[in-house]
Amino acid sequence: MRVTPQNRLDGDPSRALRAVRVIAPGRLHIGFLDLNGSLGRRFGSLGLTLERPVTRVLMENAAALAASGPDAARAEKALKCAAAEFGLGENVKITVEAALPAHSGLGSGTQLALAVGVGACALSGKAIDARDVAHALSRGARSSIGLGAFQGGGILLDGGKPVSGPRRQPPPLLSRLPIPEAWRILLIFDGGRVGLSGGDEIQAMEELPPFPEALADHLCRLTVMAALPAAAEGDAIGFGRAVGEIQRRLGDHFAPFQGGRFTSPDVAEALQIIEADGVPGVGQSSWGPTGFAVYGDAAAADAAAHDLRRRFSDRPNLVFDVVRGNNHGATIDLAPALALGATV
Repeated sequence: MRVTPQNRLDGDPSRALRAVRVIAPGRLHIGFLDLNGSLGRRFGSLGLTLERPVTRVLMENAAALAASGPDAARAEKALKCAAAEFGLGENVKITVEAALPAHSGLGSGTQLALAVGVGACALSGKAIDARDVAHALSRGARSSIGLGAFQGGGILLDGGKPVSGPRRQPPPLLSRLPIPEAWRILLIFDGGRVGLSGGDEIQAMEELPPFPEALADHLCRLTVMAALPAAAEGDAIGFGRAVGEIQRRLGDHFAPFQGGRFTSPDVAEALQIIEADGVPGVGQSSWGPTGFAVYGDAAAADAAAHDLRRRFSDRPNLVFDVVRGNNHGATIDLAPALALGATV
């Protein structure tokens, strides 16, 4: 996380916070690596943090709890949960200034919960680690990619969860690599569809067919011996080849519950065009419908987005955006005297 330096409290109790603004990044969940669990741990995730879209929440001390803006109900629920867990006051005005699109595969629930929970702790003068906030707000049940994106961004790998035992902290983060500055991510949004969530997601995870141990071996090897080394060397093509293979294998496994390898047929068509043009790193984040493609330079990504906008001009449900990676995680702006009108 990046805290605005000029607004740090530096331990001075006379400068009580009046407002906190938290900007939390979206992320791509590229895939689970081991749904077999024969080694005693299950899931394990690979992900990537995005420059945008973001969740942006302004929190101010107030006479009573109030929440407004997109996803205000979820923000209010997160505040009440954090207040009960950490002994915080509930007299907070929450303004959700921007929210990640819900059920789109970008981690909207986790980023909003962390933004509100961490913001509430900061507003109350309590230094609570984001990992403890995630655990208290029941985020990170299977993956720590959203938490890792919030804490520091980058390309992320977590170690999954034990297959048995009590509910524990979110999975341990095993690797965080910086996203090369030259890379760009082409995002494909389908505003006409949503991915699985809530009870439907839980049911789907319970009813998935057995995951072959050999497939888990293959995905883990692709991650550790291909995707991560390529990222460390700035090789977008090598990284993309590994990611594309992971996506194909997982997409086929999840196909019975999402209507095919990808949730959105329109996104699938766009990804097919991108792949045919020689870009191997294509896929869908989590349950979708958001699709992505990894490019090694901005010019190629911008040209592809321009071409796709032309090709799909008759489908207003599709939006194409080219973004950078995020290597710092969430931004927390602290205001001891005034609201934060000019800090973003």
